[in-house]
Amino acid sequence: MNETSTRLASGIVYIALLLFAISYSIPTFFVLFGVFLIIATYEFCSLIKLKPTLPILICSFVFYLLTFGKVQNQNLIKTLLLLSVSILLYTLYFLFSKEINKINSLKKIIYLVGYILLPFIFISKIPFGKYGYNPKILIGIFILIWTNDTFAYIVGKSIGKHKLFERISPKKTIEGFIGGLIFCILAGYLIATFYIETSITYIWIIIAIIASFFGTLGDLVESKFKRMANVKDSGKIMPGHGGVLDRLDSIIFVAPFVYLFYQILYYVS
Repeated sequence: MNETSTRLASGIVYIALLLFAISYSIPTFFVLFGVFLIIATYEFCSLIKLKPTLPILICSFVFYLLTFGKVQNQNLIKTLLLLSVSILLYTLYFLFSKEINKINSLKKIIYLVGYILLPFIFISKIPFGKYGYNPKILIGIFILIWTNDTFAYIVGKSIGKHKLFERISPKKTIEGFIGGLIFCILAGYLIATFYIETSITYIWIIIAIIASFFGTLGDLVESKFKRMANVKDSGKIMPGHGGVLDRLDSIIFVAPFVYLFYQILYYVS
């Protein structure tokens, strides 16, 4: 099997597993993303040269287990959300800085908590709304991210001339980013109209903008970590695609900001 076929087969298995686990039941969703969290934690620790000890992996999973869709204390949720968004915004400073020095021990822990652990908590909370568990919400966000990535690549490869951030990701172009954003917004409208079946389409258009913008930033941030580690992929668990972190880098960055948008909507309404 050649590289293209391997990549295609691996991608199909990943998408099928993801859609099945999210759609089938809350336990399958919980288990899959719990496994994803453990693998992503291990991969990230390897990237930043933080020894991925068993206690770190266990603590990550236990925290995920205790908070999965269960925490109702709004003050605690707001605190975790503020912490996650703050650390993710700080990673943007890390992204645009030209420093490639080793990250000190304190920052390694901060990044691990705010860039990996807390985003997984908010991924686990996004499908739970006013009427309970709704898998269509999270699936819709994944569709937006895939749409953005696909059309950013297609448009960028077809007409892309101006580099978006050449120092970190030489292949990304401004034209590709704009193309991905436009098609992502279109996908948001279609998801709201035909999949979620809501008349409030502007909500999904805003979510599409968030997914496109922060999904691209999430991809770039992970690329910066990989560049510092001098590796192409975060792992090798998915043939042709790399590691779990390579596949989830966008949703990890998007989830807390989508949840923040949820909170803003709640207070406005």
